[in-house]
Amino acid sequence: MGPEKIYEDLSLVRGRARKVLGVVAALFVGVVLYYWKVQVLDYQKYWKLAEANRLRERTLSAPRGVIMDRNGTILADNTAGFKVSFIRENCRDYEDSLRRIGGMLGIEEDALRKRIEKGGKKFFFEPAVIKDNLAFEEVAPIEARKLEFPELVVEVDPKRLYRFGKLAAHVLGYLQELTPEEVEREGAGGRRWGDMIGRTGIERQYDDRLVGRDGRLLEIVDNVGKSQGELGREDPRQGENMRLTLDYDLQKTAEELLEGREGAIVVLDVVRDEVLAMASYPTYDPNKFISRFTPDEWMDLVNDPSYPMENRAIRGLYSPGSIFKIVMGIAGLDAGFVNESNAVFCGGSTLIYGHSFSCWFKPGHGLMNVSSGIKNSCNIYFYSLGRRMGIDAIARYGKMMGLGAKTGIDLPGEKEGLVPSSEWKMKAMNAPWFPGETISVAIGQGPLLVTPLQIAALTALVAKRGVPSHPRLLASDPPGHADPRRVEIRPSAFESVIQGMWRSVNDEGTGRSAKVAGFDVCGKTGSTQVVSTERAEKLARQNREVKTHSWFSGFAPRDNPRVAVTVLVEYGGGGGATAAPLARQLFDLFRRKYD
Repeated sequence: MGPEKIYEDLSLVRGRARKVLGVVAALFVGVVLYYWKVQVLDYQKYWKLAEANRLRERTLSAPRGVIMDRNGTILADNTAGFKVSFIRENCRDYEDSLRRIGGMLGIEEDALRKRIEKGGKKFFFEPAVIKDNLAFEEVAPIEARKLEFPELVVEVDPKRLYRFGKLAAHVLGYLQELTPEEVEREGAGGRRWGDMIGRTGIERQYDDRLVGRDGRLLEIVDNVGKSQGELGREDPRQGENMRLTLDYDLQKTAEELLEGREGAIVVLDVVRDEVLAMASYPTYDPNKFISRFTPDEWMDLVNDPSYPMENRAIRGLYSPGSIFKIVMGIAGLDAGFVNESNAVFCGGSTLIYGHSFSCWFKPGHGLMNVSSGIKNSCNIYFYSLGRRMGIDAIARYGKMMGLGAKTGIDLPGEKEGLVPSSEWKMKAMNAPWFPGETISVAIGQGPLLVTPLQIAALTALVAKRGVPSHPRLLASDPPGHADPRRVEIRPSAFESVIQGMWRSVNDEGTGRSAKVAGFDVCGKTGSTQVVSTERAEKLARQNREVKTHSWFSGFAPRDNPRVAVTVLVEYGGGGGATAAPLARQLFDLFRRKYD
């Protein structure tokens, strides 16, 4: 080999080596700069992430406020309970978890899946309550397998308890859980999907005051989620306790009297406008809503033809029947269509506008004035008065005395009812009002519609000789009083009607079954026709009985009145035979308890 071959030209290799070294140096510098940025510039960001991995915040549910009657008897309370939630973010194998957790908790896999996925992706990181009202025996196996199921979280959950089951269910209302849609749409005041919210009754009306404020627990956890101790705690604050105007004994008696029937009872403190009892039957047990209905149980309840969830006292619309004669008598006297001595002869029927109209008492009552017309509930007297007054004057007085409008009671869902007029018919039906229609309205029939609470408020107004009644359920301390402003009706117009109401009960009138010795009950019966007269007569010929709705409404005592009682029994027959005896028992209980 020649000498010229001894030295090889390495310049190309050295050049490439320098390039490789430059790249390696650049990468090294980049790595150093990156770690410097992470540890120096961004240390707070990553410190917080690291803390989040070892810290867990839990919500401590607040008990709802307790609901009591006027004397402190607890109607809606709280009891200790547990609930288990599923956090999908913590789940290792979703499908396997569904299968195993469903078996452990006794929940069908499909039902569990629907429950968890109900909130959609937006609630992927939120705990989804999959079972509540757990007994301690059910909690133990879940806690024992926490390492196996990090997606499950057991929480103490105060559970609502309605101590007397169905008692006052329509007044108290019930709770249901917030849906994901409600949380997303309304914010729900900081509450979470699965929290309970008032849906009806007092629970809904005062939900924002009853709900309380949840607490927070910040705890240290290890890498498998096991608690290593508390770092901070904010205790929950119970919601506001509420005292209602209800009287437990009167409420219980009213519901017992209605049991097996369909109807409503309202008892009012006339002086303070306080609702002492409000019963609606059939009813339901609000405790069932706490333990989650099965779909079949829910459908059975909502499809029940007797409508057990409907509060008939504020939402049932009925013709008042002869109860409306109270309004007719006061209106006729105040407007000057009649006076105390004007008399009409009742022979059992009369001819008006070419049509025959009958009295309920076929032989006829003879000569009737306002007082005796009320006592005997004489149709002929009020047919005659209605013809003279006309529908618009009747409507004006009906509305003046509170009919056709909400009473303003502190319950959601109250209905207004209807007092017809010529203007109403033209707007609603695009047809004129015919004089013959007035005759039916004059005795509380036709399109006239009221709620039992409106009739109770009307009765209280009459008892107070024209001072309106504004019923309420939330007690105030000191007790509130009624608005002293009167309706624009002469006080003297009430006296003849009240005399008739007193005679109805105490002078062998239609309301005599409501008499309570020594209590001076004044009242009026009513029977609401549910089919036409012709139809009723046809059914009677077929030996098929058609019963009317049964009404009684009255107050006591006559002077310095204290209490008003309104009873409605659907298909109960005559008011004097069915509703009045029920009212008597409530008047008697009030007298014995408060005299």
